[in-house]
Amino acid sequence: MQQSKKFLGVFSLALINVAAIVSLRNLSFTVEYGLSGILFYIAAAVLFFIPTALVCAELATAWPEAIGVYGWVTRAFGMRVGFFAQWMNWMFSIASFPTVLTFLAATIAYLIDPSLAQNADYMFFSIVGIFWLLTFINFFGMKASAWLSTIGALFGTVIPGALIILFGFLWVWMDKPIQLALDGNFIPDLNLGNIVFFGGVVLGLAGMEMSAFYANETENPKKVYPKAILLSTLLILLISIVGSLALAIVVPKISLVEGIMQCFSIFFNEFNMPWAVKGIALLAILGSFAGNNTWIIGPAKGLHHALETGHCPKWLSHKNKAGQPVAILVAQATLGTILAAAFYLMPSVEMAFWLVTAITTQFAMIMYGLIFLAAIKLRFNHAEVERPYKIPGGKLGLFGLAGMGALTCFGCFILGFVLPDKFLHNQSSFWIFESYLIIGIIVLSIPGWWMHRTYTWKT
Repeated sequence: MQQSKKFLGVFSLALINVAAIVSLRNLSFTVEYGLSGILFYIAAAVLFFIPTALVCAELATAWPEAIGVYGWVTRAFGMRVGFFAQWMNWMFSIASFPTVLTFLAATIAYLIDPSLAQNADYMFFSIVGIFWLLTFINFFGMKASAWLSTIGALFGTVIPGALIILFGFLWVWMDKPIQLALDGNFIPDLNLGNIVFFGGVVLGLAGMEMSAFYANETENPKKVYPKAILLSTLLILLISIVGSLALAIVVPKISLVEGIMQCFSIFFNEFNMPWAVKGIALLAILGSFAGNNTWIIGPAKGLHHALETGHCPKWLSHKNKAGQPVAILVAQATLGTILAAAFYLMPSVEMAFWLVTAITTQFAMIMYGLIFLAAIKLRFNHAEVERPYKIPGGKLGLFGLAGMGALTCFGCFILGFVLPDKFLHNQSSFWIFESYLIIGIIVLSIPGWWMHRTYTWKT
């Protein structure tokens, strides 16, 4: 007897969004700005995150069978542009793996030796090993993938995030030394070398389209999906904004790579509970596993859907008995392994972390820009399609919201080429960064361009 594949509800779908978007590593980006860092999150939420959530809700409920980015953009601009958008989505996910796995590897180091978090050999082999492990887990089907994402998001992201917020309040209540400058200055120093971190904050709120890959795993996606979007939006913004402030209260000098574990170490050592750090590290590891798992399977399935049109070598479209695109999963793990070599090429682990973050931002902003433009065109060209969730304000409301999102993507793309002040030690560091950034973007784009030129469309 065939088993029903409809196994997701509002809460589990919302947690998949949380797993895809909330990584505790992202809380470190704006800590050094203190209270003024709130402005970055508010701006990112208004200009990018909320428009993305609402646009994806309209597109996913109007076309639940479209399977995300490729289906949406193809319906608006045709197969060629749709394939380009999906390729950007896939490159975005591949380029993001070294950054998110950096946090996971640094957290694992706290179970062994915290100094390993700054060791290039340890970081490279840990990232590669974890990447391939998660790749093989996804060979077993969507149900196993969704289960890991849901459980991991709850216990590894929501609970540790809530603990960070609680610790921040307790730290203030017990009159401990507060590292956050409470001077009432909510405006950060807006020079170019600092504004570039806004791109990192925006990237930290990217991923709302991920749950579209799971929309058809619900009994009623047109009702479940908008509710899951609302719940996950509230959880994501709460953990991101309040969690960053809690870190700023406790940690005097934050590390982009290991900031979360710095916070837990300071708090538990203050109360003679160093043993608890390892317990929290285990939860954070679980949450990071869940987030990476969501990113590994989602874009891979989206690209496979695009490649079924015949725009690829035949071997790349191979699926296993569980229906998983194993050839694409292996290909992305191989490309991720090559990107992880940045930890040997950059002067420091933190600069390598920012390099792959910048590459990720460039691909992500191209993809999201196309999603926003597709939403506008589809509202005008296919107004007759039923939209159970519809962005209010008519065509003008959609144009304003999606247009603002598209302009934000363009601005963040430009910012991605700027090296933050904290890494600009000399002129050579600037040119090393720019060279690897541009080369990385070109190298990762070439296979998509080659397939675009070599293979013809079937339909």
